Amino acid sequence: MAAAAECDVVMAATEPELLDNEEAKREAETFKEQGNAYYAKKDYNEAYNYYTKAIDMCPKNASYYGNRAATLMMLGRFREALGDAQQSVRLDDSFVRGHLREGKCHLSLGNAMAACRSFQRALELDHKNAQAQQEFKNANAVMEYEKIAETDFEKRDFRKKVFSVVFCMDRALEFAPACHRFKILKAECLAMLGRYPEAQSVASDILRMDSTNADALYVRGLCLYYEDCIEKAVQFFVQALRMAPDHEKACIACRNAKALKAKKEDGNKAFKEGNYKLAYELYTEALGIDPNNIKTNAKLYCNRGTVNSKLRKLDDAIEDCTNAVKLDDTYIKAYLRRAQCYMDTEQYEEAVRDYEKVYQTEKTKEHKQLLKNAQLELKKSKRKDYYKILGVDKNASEDEIKKAYRKRALMHHPDRHSGASAEVQKEEEKKFKEVGEAFTILSDPKKKTRYDSGQDLDEEGMNMGGELAGATWGEFDSCGMLECFPKMLQTLQRESLFGPNLNPGANNNRHGVKLMQSSVAGSQCAASSEEGSPGGFTDASRKTLDMRWLWDHLVEISPSLLCVTPESESQS
Repeated sequence: MAAAAECDVVMAATEPELLDNEEAKREAETFKEQGNAYYAKKDYNEAYNYYTKAIDMCPKNASYYGNRAATLMMLGRFREALGDAQQSVRLDDSFVRGHLREGKCHLSLGNAMAACRSFQRALELDHKNAQAQQEFKNANAVMEYEKIAETDFEKRDFRKKVFSVVFCMDRALEFAPACHRFKILKAECLAMLGRYPEAQSVASDILRMDSTNADALYVRGLCLYYEDCIEKAVQFFVQALRMAPDHEKACIACRNAKALKAKKEDGNKAFKEGNYKLAYELYTEALGIDPNNIKTNAKLYCNRGTVNSKLRKLDDAIEDCTNAVKLDDTYIKAYLRRAQCYMDTEQYEEAVRDYEKVYQTEKTKEHKQLLKNAQLELKKSKRKDYYKILGVDKNASEDEIKKAYRKRALMHHPDRHSGASAEVQKEEEKKFKEVGEAFTILSDPKKKTRYDSGQDLDEEGMNMGGELAGATWGEFDSCGMLECFPKMLQTLQRESLFGPNLNPGANNNRHGVKLMQSSVAGSQCAASSEEGSPGGFTDASRKTLDMRWLWDHLVEISPSLLCVTPESESQS
């Protein structure tokens, strides 16, 4: 009897419990239906709340966990959703939707291999399930993109492979939008490509969700490092290492940033102190620290180019500046430095091109003037270089120009090359005329000024090449020949016209002496009268070319005439 009573008591205790379970299930179903209604309205937060109430009422129901997992996925909370999906299939391994949601969460978080396993299980339960088939293909595609990206990233080929990594990560993130690893890899490549705002945006999004994410902190520092904000970059690298002391990339980047900053500052100091050789060495060492830091290396190349220009290694300076603009084609300072080197090496077309690039970018008065100066020098370079023809510097004095003219005229005089081939004679005659043309311009202060300033000379001045009929006695006397004529005649008479250097039987010699005598008489009147007016000479505008021929001819037959100059008379 006692046992029977105890059993009854037990039976009496279980009846209300069974009734309560049924009531809980009905209430849980009500919560589920309400959750479904909110889910259909896309009010996922309310749907989440009602699914949670349903789970609290009936925690062993796999579909409730599956529904809440779907809601969390719509809210982008994939890690929480993954937990619910896994719980649903633990409660019911035949729950196909549970396996699909588990696989979708794995894929969204970037775990494509685990996703494949979940989708395979769903296909085992329902081999005709179209969603499972498509998601399985998507998971395999993500694994392939990940494999290509990791391989290409290790190669660090900025012109091809890094772009490939970004492409692969973009495709993978279409299926795995919550994968931080893919985002970080993409952001790191964007930083390497100089797309800093995009890279920082990706890192910031991750840090908003997880402020202690060491990878995101590293990427933020990397962007600053590549933008040449090295001090701020070091702060982010240090912070990343606090979160993850074994973060290898952050450790290497931090070390490189500190070394680069120190070398660059030492190089700048040596340059300011005028120690260009040391500055060159320091900049070169800095360039070897991190070839991936494009912006800082562009500045280092430009700085080294400046050092080379100070050392007058202009070709090396141009090469350094070219390397700088290859790394950063917006680097105005490098264009300006290279343009100046082009000007110094008389490569005016290249200088104009660089100054045009600068002026298009920054339309300042200074840049406009630099461009105009280069264009003027280019225009001048396309004319005959009279200084080069005479073999004198652009700053040569009047006396230096005269002496150079006498030397070059004698060197290229046609009579000196009478025994040469017709081709050589023609070439020497051309040079002889150019010498006369050069002297006519450079011996006239007004024409010389116009020539030096790049202005167009008048038609008469520009057509002087050998045709010196327009030259006047005043222009001819600018080289001091009229002043020398009396002294020359005395020297010839003193040496005797019948000496070994003078053949009285030669018609050209007799003609030369006779012309000399008449020239002396004529010069006295021509020099005292207005330029171009007739004097004691029958033709006061006789061609200067004839008189120059006379000078060279007499020097040839009597070399001692070279000593007869206005300067030697003043010294004696």
